[in-house]
Amino acid sequence: MRSLSKDPACMTARAIPSPPGPRSGIGVPWRDRQGAFSAFKLAVLVALMLPALWLAWQAANGMLGPRPLNEAIHQTGLWGVRILLVSLLVTPLRQLVRQPRVMLVRRMVGVAAMAYILAHLALYIADQGFDLGKVVSEIVLRFYLTIGFVALVGLVALGITSTDGWVKRLGGRRWQALHRAVYAIGVLALVHFVLQTKLDVTEAMLTAGLFLWLMGYRLLAPKGGAPALWRLALLVPIAAIGTALLEAAWYGLGTGVPFWPVLEANLDTEFGLRPALWVGIVSAAMLLPALYGKWQQGRQPVRGRRASATRSA
Repeated sequence: MRSLSKDPACMTARAIPSPPGPRSGIGVPWRDRQGAFSAFKLAVLVALMLPALWLAWQAANGMLGPRPLNEAIHQTGLWGVRILLVSLLVTPLRQLVRQPRVMLVRRMVGVAAMAYILAHLALYIADQGFDLGKVVSEIVLRFYLTIGFVALVGLVALGITSTDGWVKRLGGRRWQALHRAVYAIGVLALVHFVLQTKLDVTEAMLTAGLFLWLMGYRLLAPKGGAPALWRLALLVPIAAIGTALLEAAWYGLGTGVPFWPVLEANLDTEFGLRPALWVGIVSAAMLLPALYGKWQQGRQPVRGRRASATRSA
């Protein structure tokens, strides 16, 4: 097992700066580091834009309810947290499927998370009538807004320093140390999410449970590689039970609802699946890319032998 500090799941790829020149792909998100067109990067870019386009379409057609700004604030914040988790998934996914090109999109995904959270703040400012004094006062006086703002500042810092130029300026070690802050930012964002939800924290707990899996993965994985299948399988009940404990603790401390009935409710499927079961299902599903990666690894020696035979002939 290893510590989190040995695997910086930061917003950008650990990269060697691209060579200068017209084909470097700088500023063109659908090109790879050599400047060639990447269908994979384009597909991810489109997917990242879809929530914003859907929100804009809803706003244009009056589908955001009686308080459209409030709904837009909620949706941009929700998607910001979701995409932040996706940015943390990039490294595990690359290790599980053994496909280095997955890392091409980590920077893009991290910057997209920052963009959605910035939109979240901008819409909140608009909802306050662009009264910046009131906005500052609310952020200072309301704890959940304070920690949300701190998370946003952290994301902006990571976004600004996500370029190859900043990797060179800071040096690899300092850059990695800075970008490990994404773990703390994730915690702050989730606490903000839970606190502002107030009553029904189902979605917030589901998100927190998936974050638990992401952190558990990093604790169980060897440096630079995927954990053994038995460790991934062990992580399934750990993440699910951890999610159930978080939900029970929240209701117990926040609303006074008894701890054990909430914990037991996670096994009751009469009214749908609770967050703990969903986290268990998603965690179990992550065994599939791990099996695919093992299968790919098993094929490599065969391909290597065939290539050697062809060259000899």
